[in-house]
Amino acid sequence: MDSRLRIIQGDITRQSVDAIVNAANESLVPGGGVDGAIHRAAGPGLLEETRAIGNCPTGEARVTGGHDLPARWVVHAVGPVWRGGRSGEDVLLASAYRASLEAAQGVGARTVAFPLVSAGAYGFPLRHAAGIAVRAINEYLVERAEIDEVRLVCYGREALEECLAAAKLLPS
Repeated sequence: MDSRLRIIQGDITRQSVDAIVNAANESLVPGGGVDGAIHRAAGPGLLEETRAIGNCPTGEARVTGGHDLPARWVVHAVGPVWRGGRSGEDVLLASAYRASLEAAQGVGARTVAFPLVSAGAYGFPLRHAAGIAVRAINEYLVERAEIDEVRLVCYGREALEECLAAAKLLPS
């Protein structure tokens, strides 16, 4: 595993990084879970900015300011809804991670914090989502040197354990 990838348990809204990734929906309108927490912590300016952007297709990402968050930017990643694994969900989820890292790098972010995208309300099985997240982030870091640190911030103990287990499966 690339040494720049850190897997931690915590609250994504409290991460002091250049960019926080939001598990957003295609309309970029605040929802529940991580998305709602990020919007509440960022304040009303984030909603105004996401409304101005409009939609974001699944597998892609858009960047806004961080507003009242400790991060300068918020990268809104749209992961897929789990439909049993036969609708290209894995490819779309990996794409959302890559697109988020590219977007963060595009605005000059050197440190990025991710939640587990699609693992909450979108129903992705936790172990499966953790494996995709860890692999996609690690592959990006191996290919690129511009980002100094990526934190995969797990809200609960079970998510943390699944991410750590996925990391053990990566080549050293």
